[in-house]
Amino acid sequence: MARDIPAGTLVDGRYRIVERVGSGGMADVYCAEDTQLGRRVALKLLHRRFAEDREFVERFRREASSAAGLSHPNVVGVFDRGEWDGTSYIAMELLDGRTLKQIIVEEAPLDPVRAIDLTAQILRAARFAHKRGVIHRDLKPHNVIVDAEGRAKVTDFGIARAGASDMTQTGSIMGTAQYLSPEQAQGQPVTPRSDLYSIGIVLYELLTGRVPFDGDSAVTIALKQVNEAPIPPSAFNPAVTPELEGIVLHALEKDPARRFPDADAFLAALEQARADIVAGAAGSATAAFAPVGVEEAPDAGPPGDGGRSRRAWWIAAIVAVVVIAGAVLAYALTRPSERTVPNVTGKPLAAALAILQDAGFDPSVERIESDAEPGTVLRQDPQPGEKAEEGAEVMLTVSQGPGTQPVPDVVGQPVRAAVRELEDAGFETRRRREHSDTVPRGRVIATIPEPGTPAEVGSAVTLVVSRGPEQVEVPDVVGMRRDEARDALEAAGFAVRVEEQEDESAEEDTVLSQDPAAGTRLAKGETVTIAVAVEPTTVTVPDVTTMEVDEAFNALADAGLRPNQVRETVTDPSLDGVVLRQRPPAGRRVERNSRVTVTVGRLDPAATTPSTPTTPSTPTTPTAPSSDAAAEVPPAP
Repeated sequence: MARDIPAGTLVDGRYRIVERVGSGGMADVYCAEDTQLGRRVALKLLHRRFAEDREFVERFRREASSAAGLSHPNVVGVFDRGEWDGTSYIAMELLDGRTLKQIIVEEAPLDPVRAIDLTAQILRAARFAHKRGVIHRDLKPHNVIVDAEGRAKVTDFGIARAGASDMTQTGSIMGTAQYLSPEQAQGQPVTPRSDLYSIGIVLYELLTGRVPFDGDSAVTIALKQVNEAPIPPSAFNPAVTPELEGIVLHALEKDPARRFPDADAFLAALEQARADIVAGAAGSATAAFAPVGVEEAPDAGPPGDGGRSRRAWWIAAIVAVVVIAGAVLAYALTRPSERTVPNVTGKPLAAALAILQDAGFDPSVERIESDAEPGTVLRQDPQPGEKAEEGAEVMLTVSQGPGTQPVPDVVGQPVRAAVRELEDAGFETRRRREHSDTVPRGRVIATIPEPGTPAEVGSAVTLVVSRGPEQVEVPDVVGMRRDEARDALEAAGFAVRVEEQEDESAEEDTVLSQDPAAGTRLAKGETVTIAVAVEPTTVTVPDVTTMEVDEAFNALADAGLRPNQVRETVTDPSLDGVVLRQRPPAGRRVERNSRVTVTVGRLDPAATTPSTPTTPSTPTTPTAPSSDAAAEVPPAP
């Protein structure tokens, strides 16, 4: 189902939606602003029913990568691909123009020359893709954009693989069925000739304003593609010449082996048909030869006995002359005639072969590497304008393009060094940036095609350049328990280093601080340090003098110390059970669990007299006990 993304939405942190452009069977298309490069792009987001299919998404990624390597004047450029909001997208060149389908609806049938020119541009795009191993699989007028100057560009190389086989929907898939080759309709393997069949249907529709096969359902149309012959286009448009009609019907052969072998042959045939239409040529008739008459010899005269031998001699002479004349005439009639060799230099090979064969020559081909367009005749022998016997061989030297060579391995190199090495090898370069957790920023993650793959010299190699690890926000873990904080940081993609920090006031194992602070953006994989509270190894001895013994014991235990009690006899009742002294003294730092000895007063009943009560206002000075009066008492349990 189509979605409506509001204007201003930022897709994948880079593409800001400007407006909705349209919707197709597989994707919604938006005009968007590339905030990094400051240009407008066409952003195509897959419908969710495709995004939920893992196999389709993976196939989409591979096809988009292949399409990103196609740099040609008649192919819409693919700049980037990615995932956002549960679906996949591709960022493409934004074109200002009409689809070829709109032109057909508004203007068809088109003038044959214009129809040929538009079809030739589609064929050039297909030829470029086919030579790089990419088959479109869904060529139709809806996937061709034509600008105001008549330049045509083919789009959807990135996602065409899936749409042609999905016959479960109506609308756009019905439209796709109208352009399917018979082998696609039957689920057979797809080849470049399948694209040529679809282009043949596009040409048919340009010339007639209608598709050759239509029906109420995609299945009905597919059956017609397999079983029915098309009505010749001249039945709907008398301007279609017999030669052009033959080209259309040849492209629409049911058997792929009977179609044009490649886009070059299709192009050559169209260019010849166009030249004939422009020149107004109606074909040349073959001249008829008049029969050769035989003149009778004059009578030798009336016979006579005396002239018998003379007559015999004349007869023999006449016979000899007739035989010789017959031989000369036979030679003249049977010897090969000389013809002028036509000029085919600079022409496409298919057209050159047709011209030479029509002129009565036997062309042969030698292919060499050249910067010229592949399939172009570079030179010929004999030269144009020379005379040669009919049936003589004409050697054509044909460009096979600049040749191929393996793509250099530049993976891991800095991008500038990689570009320099590829350009030195004769390739053009394009760049696409992606995050990587393993490849440093500014270095090459991969190339398209892969290193070592043979590629045509002069073609574009896409460098996938690392942006470094993805930047994410550091979560706030202060106050969490140690394990809880570690889990939260690792889930965000960070490594964790723990530093233990003694703190008497905080709960043990609680995070006291973190570095970097919460909210900081860091690359995944970087380290966040957390300080965790632990019990101190030393404690401060509290002051427990003058406390009751139970209170003093509790204070020491709370401080992490072990109390030890020593009793000392006192005569003052107010000092009974009170801590008189402590060792170590208050304020000293000692090891946790150290022993602290407290001296506790113990009243001696014999030392007190009932008749002489103690005056509260007058402090009583305890009598120092004798050395045998103090006894060590084990600590309270």
